[in-house]
Amino acid sequence: MSTETAAAGARVATPPPAGWEEARSRVYAVGLAAALPAVSRALADADAHTLAEPLTTRTDLPAFPTSSVDGWAVRGDGPWQVVGRVLAGHTPPPLAEDGTTVEIATGAMVPAGASAVLRIEESTRTPEGRVAGTPRPQPEWREPGEEAYAGEELLPAGTPVDPAVIGLAASCGHDTLRVRRQPRAALLVFGDELLTAGPPGAGRVRDALGPAVPAWLRRYGCQVRPSDVVGPVADTLPAHVAALRGALAGADLVCTTGGTMHGPVDHLHPTLEALGADYVVNTVAVRPGFPMLLARLVDPDGRVRFVAGLPGNPQSAIVALVSLVAPLLAGLQGRPMPVLPQVTLAEPVSGRGDYTHLALVRVDRATGTAHPLRHVGSAMLRGLAGADGFAVIRPGSSGEAGARVPVVPLPLTPGERSW
Repeated sequence: MSTETAAAGARVATPPPAGWEEARSRVYAVGLAAALPAVSRALADADAHTLAEPLTTRTDLPAFPTSSVDGWAVRGDGPWQVVGRVLAGHTPPPLAEDGTTVEIATGAMVPAGASAVLRIEESTRTPEGRVAGTPRPQPEWREPGEEAYAGEELLPAGTPVDPAVIGLAASCGHDTLRVRRQPRAALLVFGDELLTAGPPGAGRVRDALGPAVPAWLRRYGCQVRPSDVVGPVADTLPAHVAALRGALAGADLVCTTGGTMHGPVDHLHPTLEALGADYVVNTVAVRPGFPMLLARLVDPDGRVRFVAGLPGNPQSAIVALVSLVAPLLAGLQGRPMPVLPQVTLAEPVSGRGDYTHLALVRVDRATGTAHPLRHVGSAMLRGLAGADGFAVIRPGSSGEAGARVPVVPLPLTPGERSW
């Protein structure tokens, strides 16, 4: 009897589900333990990566006294005799004598010996061609180290790289950054009943997750190529084993859709057993999205890969993404565990007994008020299309209007920080 055939008969009862908060913590911890290696990336290629080491300055910022205005760098009392000009990008000679000045441009290096910078618009010329005026009492230049001193840590490891971080790194003198390699992800779509084109009908439904899940994964910082999306995979155990084995060959994370229960054509669990996977989480006490899972495979060489089993119902699958995949990917990229912002419920949201309820909401960010949405069944996507995130209603409670509750934000752009 083959391993795959033996596994087919090894259907076991599902263990008690993990609590939602426990599941998030557990998958983050295993992701962080398997954090991806650091690589060097040119600044132009570092966007949406994660700092693998702190960002420090190579020089003082600014590196030299820098004029904040267009005007005159003066020494001593005026009126001043003009002895030159200083433009940005040049090193000026010192102002050696009192009563002298040089014209200076914004961003130019202030010459040694200067006692003040007089704004051009607040200066006049005497008949003899000297410069007159009264400098403001506050210095009109930036001192070396005013923003940061050489070697100072500006951002910690684990910071997502965005255009602002790239600009800061360039200003510090960096040409490359040490960042975590981006996770490679793949998607297997399970279900013979799915259509991949055209409208649903005649007992068959359109696959909504095959096109959508890769886009969500990219927003969480993954690389997903069109060839990394496979399916629908035939509803047989050999087909599932072959598809998952093939996807794992090049991916750090493989997401699957459907097959997370123990029905007659649900082959994910025996497939994981056949491939020697161990469960990190097997079902979560959350609604919707209860039959989700995360499994781990460790190769003899120590390479770690993960399989995230997403339910087949579309909204439940996205609940699984925000519940298990998002914290896992934060760990793999060396980022901190995502901290959930708080919102105020504008309307009541029912609880789900012993289960955490993730309720789709639209958030008024000006007031921090969350408005529950309609069309939020586990098979529906209409509500999700207008949502900002999921309000978290903890087990044994209900969300009363005016209550403060956590919210799981939906990412809007690749590598975006939570709002």
